[in-house]
Amino acid sequence: MKLDLREVLRQRVLTGDGAMGTYLHHSGFPVGVSYEEYNVIHPDVIGSVHRSYYDAGARLIETNTFSANVEKLSKYGLESAVEQINRAGVRIARTSVGSDAYVVGAVGSIRGGRRSGILLTDVERALSQQINTLLDEDVDGILLETFFDLEEIRLALRLVRQVSALPVICQFAIEEGGGIADGAGLAQAFSILEAEGADVVGFNCRSGPRGLIRAIESIGENMSLPVSVFPNAGFPEYVDGTYTYPASPDYFGEMACRFADLGVRIIGGCCGTTPDHIKAIAAALDGYVPSTLEGSALQVITAAPSVTISSAPEPPGAPPDAIAPSIVELVKQRHTVIVELDPPRDLDITRFMQGAAALQAAHADALTMADNSLAVTRMSNMALAAIVKEQVGIRPLVHIACRDRNLIGTQSHLMGLGALGIDHVLAVTGDPARFGDLPGATSVYDMTSFEMIRMIRQLNDGIAFSGKPLRQKASFIVGAAFNPNVKHLDKAVARLEKKVASGAHFIMTQPVYDVELIDRIAAATRHIEVPIFVGVMPLASGRNAEYLHNEVPGILLSDDVRKRMAGLEGEAGRAEGIQIATELIDAIIPHFNGIYLMTPFMLYEMTVKLTEYVWKKSGRFIVENGSG
Repeated sequence: MKLDLREVLRQRVLTGDGAMGTYLHHSGFPVGVSYEEYNVIHPDVIGSVHRSYYDAGARLIETNTFSANVEKLSKYGLESAVEQINRAGVRIARTSVGSDAYVVGAVGSIRGGRRSGILLTDVERALSQQINTLLDEDVDGILLETFFDLEEIRLALRLVRQVSALPVICQFAIEEGGGIADGAGLAQAFSILEAEGADVVGFNCRSGPRGLIRAIESIGENMSLPVSVFPNAGFPEYVDGTYTYPASPDYFGEMACRFADLGVRIIGGCCGTTPDHIKAIAAALDGYVPSTLEGSALQVITAAPSVTISSAPEPPGAPPDAIAPSIVELVKQRHTVIVELDPPRDLDITRFMQGAAALQAAHADALTMADNSLAVTRMSNMALAAIVKEQVGIRPLVHIACRDRNLIGTQSHLMGLGALGIDHVLAVTGDPARFGDLPGATSVYDMTSFEMIRMIRQLNDGIAFSGKPLRQKASFIVGAAFNPNVKHLDKAVARLEKKVASGAHFIMTQPVYDVELIDRIAAATRHIEVPIFVGVMPLASGRNAEYLHNEVPGILLSDDVRKRMAGLEGEAGRAEGIQIATELIDAIIPHFNGIYLMTPFMLYEMTVKLTEYVWKKSGRFIVENGSG
């Protein structure tokens, strides 16, 4: 007779399965359909996925029922098929894997982080129908996953406990920084769930392994229940209609050991993971013996050293009379520095303005601001650009993502920028909205970055997106993004050529961490006629380095850089990060006049130092100011 899941978790770490939806999509199945309906119309496909994860080593198998509730299925006209789809989901999982696997009924959040739009009574009705159907099919437990607030997951847990004593796993999808959508603390939320009958608590989706490790570390010794984690394979990148994920199976195997050392008892994968990721987890955990769960399930981890922030100069009172020449004109004459400073996630702009003032004092040529990068909501870069232009006097360069605005909104946004005198922009695709901090949001993508570049240039010709003439021409200097951190650089350059042909005036690259790659970029782009600003982002710590390399799309660190940063934290990590960045700048300066510095964690002191280093290395102030 198979042991109760709770008893198993007292004895060993259990490998969970991986993604269903993203795996089906990458296997060639279309988006925009109900994958839960496949339980009925394509049971062989779903069974094959379950078997693949089981063969890879997964012994906790989730039913393909995440969105199999009346609210979600009604979008596809399937509201009458709730019970049929859930019953089929359990039966397929049972018959597709061995008897040693635990089959848990997957139940997803209905509100999806949105506190309005669906009445709580409707949520209760939908959850109750799904949960009761799953329990009728003799599952080994219930998995409540990707919940965003405490109220909804407590409701779901109570519905299970009213009718069953089976194990219940409760998993949150956490906000960046370790919180849940309604602001409850994690330790407090988990204690409440434990008191109401949860057997396992944990996290899934929205974050890669590093984010979930930080969340677990923040709880420390305050957790007594077993913990589960199902991280994404890093942050997704949306390219030509396809989502790609950066985290490799080897990285997941490494992180599995880190999770197990922290006391985690169930380790699987969410969006972007495949049977290869699960196989790596299972292999890493083979023979692993967990410490006892008596007392705290989690080991206490010493927090990383705090960052000491030095004072910054106050913003100058009056901006210069004019900001000219353009970035393109400057970079043709001398070395030119663009520095990225992320807009804040709240309403306090004090630190941001201090950084802008410090970079202006260091003679950075432009301050560039992303457009809700990684689909995380931040203050409007248009508003901040106007403020820094007026109060600090530094040239703003704003990113514009295809993700957030339709054609109407994009032209309106550009017209507003033009009216504010903000004429330098960077057209980017934008990270998918569903993986950001508002997963209920939709990605627009009315146009590609190529099309946006062409349409901005069209505004410069005095023609609206609609083709109608405008009374006045715009004067935008438009940039394009370039990712050289790819296996086939020639293909990336071919894509870059299309952006130049679309009308890009200049290029900004993803951060580069390999001196040899800089030489290759120079050789491969020698024929490109527009200036290229090569990206450099100083690393803040060893953990920061591993996170960027394994979880953020478009960033790839060399083995040498990863070795140099390994184990370094605090001041030692930042010092080595700056040293590596200066070596990269040394390699860039002979080939390119354009240097694009990215500020990590609002640590503008680092990019101020690097800006000053560029001027010293290029001899700008020796020539212009007669000083070293």
